[in-house]
Amino acid sequence: MANIYPKLILDALRNVRYPGTGKDIVEMGMVSDDIHINGMKVNLSILFEKPNDPFIKSVIKAAETAILTYADPNIEIKGNIEAKTTQPEQPKSAKLLSDVKNIIAISSGKGGVGKSTVSVNLAVALAKKGYRVGLLDADIFGPSLPKMFDEEEAHPYLEPIDGKEYIIPVEKYGVKMLSIGFFVNKNDAVVWRGAMAGNALKQLIADANWGELDYFLIDFPPGTSDIHLTLVQTLAITGAVVVSTPQQVALADARKGINMFTNDKVSVPILGLVENMAWFTPAELPENKYYIFGKDGAKELAEEMGVPLLGQIPIVQSICEGGDKGVPVALNENTITGMAFDHLADNFVASLEKRNEELAPTQKVEVHNK
Repeated sequence: MANIYPKLILDALRNVRYPGTGKDIVEMGMVSDDIHINGMKVNLSILFEKPNDPFIKSVIKAAETAILTYADPNIEIKGNIEAKTTQPEQPKSAKLLSDVKNIIAISSGKGGVGKSTVSVNLAVALAKKGYRVGLLDADIFGPSLPKMFDEEEAHPYLEPIDGKEYIIPVEKYGVKMLSIGFFVNKNDAVVWRGAMAGNALKQLIADANWGELDYFLIDFPPGTSDIHLTLVQTLAITGAVVVSTPQQVALADARKGINMFTNDKVSVPILGLVENMAWFTPAELPENKYYIFGKDGAKELAEEMGVPLLGQIPIVQSICEGGDKGVPVALNENTITGMAFDHLADNFVASLEKRNEELAPTQKVEVHNK
């Protein structure tokens, strides 16, 4: 058995050159002086200027190969080289919404499918079941939440907490809510560039006292804009609910919405689809169903994409009236639509619990048990 000593290791590492400089890593001072040798096992560190150096993996691999080639092929080195950085570690920022168990995106590929109606009534239905619910209206350019809760004249106030002032969300029907609509004139158009809209949203999230919540629902704006990217990059979103009508043109955009959340850059799981305006039912003929936008379109899309269909919400005149009057239909579970949203809330919770069971124990999403 050959004797292994530090100089033998260093001489071998002189054959490893850092890409782009032409110099070897020993000459550049990248090999730390913490070389530890225990029999044939060698541990050492290589220093990099930045933690995100693009050549970390290739340099470490080259170092392992050089030691086995030029020192001794029997040395135990694979996995024993640690990458360290000479750049001081940046302090970690506090996790946003640390008291919130589940952050849920409610999205649609296009406007006009009733996404805000679904968001509001799902929030109310969950609150009626005893869950602690928050609702953020993320549609900066077309906020509708104040109108749908009959709180257009509400003005959230600031409250000092630990030396910092926080926005106190408006609360109604057991739901804590914030919208840019509370801070602008309801008759004025919001004409902002994307960066301004993104910063306003971040403020409604980070500078508000949301408290402990079981579910924080975010009513996303239509489409797949930079607002969506800002939110998914700012928050650890638990999952997304996609809303569509049965109409094929809406389903085409719903596919794009699903793709936005599930692609490699975002990786937010889809908890399920909601088919809104699934059929028209006259209040006086509750057994009748008229499929004015097509039949089972979102149901078939859910089967195609391998995601749950959380609910089918019919069109009933009371939905429109409830939204205009600020009295969500989910408040009355004895109506057709009230029962539909009650059923939706149950399926939503069940889908989250199922996802929870499928995750490794260290990744589990908390679901509040009443």
